[in-house]
Amino acid sequence: MALHMLRLCVGCDTIEDLLAYHQDTREPWLLHTRMSPKRADELLDGGSLYRIFKGMILCRQQILGVRTVGEHPNARCEITLDPEIIRVAPTPRRAFQGWRYFDPKDVPPDLDTSADGEIPMELARQLREAGAW
Repeated sequence: MALHMLRLCVGCDTIEDLLAYHQDTREPWLLHTRMSPKRADELLDGGSLYRIFKGMILCRQQILGVRTVGEHPNARCEITLDPEIIRVAPTPRRAFQGWRYFDPKDVPPDLDTSADGEIPMELARQLREAGAW
């Protein structure tokens, strides 16, 4: 069963900010982090990185690879992400440092992008906080 990762999106307030940061890149994105996940095999079994913007989980990207670069005190982790961003139902989440594993039973559902009209993110956030969505 796939395991997911949860991480704050620092420096971007919206999904559009994140896309603008990577605007000319259609190649997989690299996410650099200090600690390598011990459960990398589970993340690679269909797992995604869920991103938190200003206290709300808003999107996810599929994890394509996890590798450790360097040795001992200079070791870092590179996580390769699919450039496709999948919007999810806005879900409140408190801030934390680093990243966390995210159990499949806790993940928010993907938003249907085939619908005729897309609900504004602020309205979706308010509905989610009120428990109506």
